[in-house]
Amino acid sequence: MTVTERTRAPHTPPTPTAPPPRRRGGEKRPVWEEEPGKVGQGLKGVTLTGVCLMILGPLWVVIVTSLSDQRTITDAGGLVIVPKTITFRAYTELLSGGTVTRATLVSLALTAVGTVISTVVSVLCAYGLSRSGSFLHRPILMVLLITMFFNAGLIPTYLLVTGVGLEGSYWSMILPGAVSAFNVLVLRAFFQNIAPELIDSARIDGAGEWRILLRIVLPLSKAVIAVVSLFYAVGYWSQWFNAMLYLNDQDKWPLQMILRQLVIKQQAPQGMSQMISTQQIPGLAVQMAVMVLALIPVAVLYPFVQKHFTKGMLTGAVKG
Repeated sequence: MTVTERTRAPHTPPTPTAPPPRRRGGEKRPVWEEEPGKVGQGLKGVTLTGVCLMILGPLWVVIVTSLSDQRTITDAGGLVIVPKTITFRAYTELLSGGTVTRATLVSLALTAVGTVISTVVSVLCAYGLSRSGSFLHRPILMVLLITMFFNAGLIPTYLLVTGVGLEGSYWSMILPGAVSAFNVLVLRAFFQNIAPELIDSARIDGAGEWRILLRIVLPLSKAVIAVVSLFYAVGYWSQWFNAMLYLNDQDKWPLQMILRQLVIKQQAPQGMSQMISTQQIPGLAVQMAVMVLALIPVAVLYPFVQKHFTKGMLTGAVKG
């Protein structure tokens, strides 16, 4: 044997890799853990396409009809699917400073003021209930839970609102439903999931409850607060029933009440009757245009809050 052969490292065969362990008893993975095949992917694509068409189809018809003239609507026999002549006459007439413009401003103001009041009260209530040693913690929580399943009813609520002098006032649109027990419980659960070490360290440093809430709890709860605020905003923006009960003056009606008069009762509020009866713009185009105006704020606001839905709602629902 030569020197080169003695110094050469011995050849070691490669170690065979062990096969992946099998499940006991030949157990298979659940269906939802399996990778979808071509048929499954195709079915998913078809399902998602069908859902998108079901959502976007009616919206497309509403928008196209609102942009159509009387001849196009007559030829289509009502709702328009394929646009022919595009005109913005319905929108220019509605937003020219008349009834719809005033109703839109009323709805925006009610939504802004109501959302701020409801969010602030809900955060304060939820934070107090999230502290186990707070005053009357258990009784208040039980009363809050009871209101989720039982309420006084329409007639007692109406008598209460009129009895305290809120009839004919915009506060009748805000105060009766200012706080949602469900939203308070979601906020409370989220606050309870915050690490208690942060709050304890702040108390050791001399921070009070207000400073803890403003400096620690709220910055960590932006996601759930954004979601709850969106819930309140959509509720106030879509509200019309309280306006029908408590607001007798049409000049104070919100946009949803105008939409109800046009679409359901087929009646034009004051300031719009002459415009529709003289066929300046088609009545159906006016109805669809008001619908579009009612959908725009929610459609614009939702994408900015959508990213917080998963974190805000799921985290707030983990611990009750």
